[in-house]
Parts: sequence; structure tokens; C-alpha cells
Amino acid sequence: MADEKEMDMLNKLEKLKELRSRTLQFEKVKNRLRQEVEITESEENFLCEYRQEMELLLQEKMAHVEELRLIHADINMMETTIKQAEEERNRALESAKKMYEEYRPLKEDVDSIRSNIGLSKLPDIHEDDDKLKPEFFEKSNLDWQSEPSEPPLPQSLAVAAAAAQQIQVPRAKTTDRQAFRQQPPPMKACLSCHQQIHRNAPICPLCKAKSRSRNPKKPKRKLDE
Repeated sequence: MADEKEMDMLNKLEKLKELRSRTLQFEKVKNRLRQEVEITESEENFLCEYRQEMELLLQEKMAHVEELRLIHADINMMETTIKQAEEERNRALESAKKMYEEYRPLKEDVDSIRSNIGLSKLPDIHEDDDKLKPEFFEKSNLDWQSEPSEPPLPQSLAVAAAAAQQIQVPRAKTTDRQAFRQQPPPMKACLSCHQQIHRNAPICPLCKAKSRSRNPKKPKRKLDE
């Protein structure tokens, strides 16, 4: 009987040791599980903030891509305008040269006739108008030399520009490019590195510090019952 009691006590002690070991392991796993769940929830919150920041950055990018597209369109339009103006100038200069060639022999004939009848020569045309000096009619025609072509937009920007064209942007009475320049993105100073960042950025893209609002929302007071 005594041996059986001793064996029973030993078995209980072994069970207690095993229970203690398993309980410690159980608590350790439970604590790790709780930590991992907290980390998961924290990272999900961060992901939500990061996605919001990415959306703001993409909107800003679209605005800049659209502005760049408008600048390229203005450059092309100005090149065409300059070329047309120089063509008009060249036509007018050629016509003026022909008229000057007709003018010179006519003036010589008139001066010769006036000299034969005792009259003085007529003043040269440049004496009446300083702009009509002989050097003016020696000017050469101008050929429009376009600026070296700019490298094409990178593929990513080209795709973004095409997407920007499909975005319905409200049009003001001013030009689109002026509207973009008159409406810079709202900014604020990072409380950590003091650099200018987007007003709605949840984190600073430079120092990665979490951004806090200078005017946090106050909790609503509950109505007195």
C-alpha cells in the first residue's frame, strides 16, 4: 500500500511539473499571439494612412503631369506662331525690296528731269524716314530654326499624361496652366524635421515621423441626462 501511495504521489508530481511547463508555454504563446494581433492592427492602421498619402501624392502628380502637358502644347503653338510671323515678315521684306528697286530708277529719272529744268533734286527717301535707309533693304530673310527637340517623356509620365487628359478638371476662365499655378497644394510644416509636407499627410515622407494636426478635433461633450 505504501508503495502504491508513493507511486501515486510521484505521478501527481510529474503531472504538476508537466502542467506548470505547459501552462508557462500556454501563457507565452498567448502573450505572443496578443502581441502579433496588436502589431497586425497597428500595421493595418498605418497601411490605411499610407494609402491615403499615396492617393494625395498621385493627385499631385496628375496635376503636375497635366501642367507639363499644357506647357508642351503652348511650346508647339508658340513655335507655329513664330514660324508664321517670320514667313509674313519675309514676304513683306521681299515686297519692300522690289518696291525699292522700282523706286531708285524712278527717282533718278525724276531728278534728271528736274535738273534739266533747273530744279533741285528730291531728297532721298531715308531723309524723310530714318527707317528707310539703304541698309534696311539689304537684310536677309529669316528662316525659323526650331529649338532642339526635347527628349520624349518617360513611359511612366506618358501614361500618366494620357490618364490626366481623361480626368475631368474644372475649367476656370483663366488658362489651365495659370489655374494650376494659382492653386498650390496645401502644405504644413512637419513638427519633427520642420520641412514642408502635404497638409493631410499622416506621416512625413522625409523623416517618417507621424504627423499630428495642430488643431485636433475636440471630443464632443455628452448631453447631460
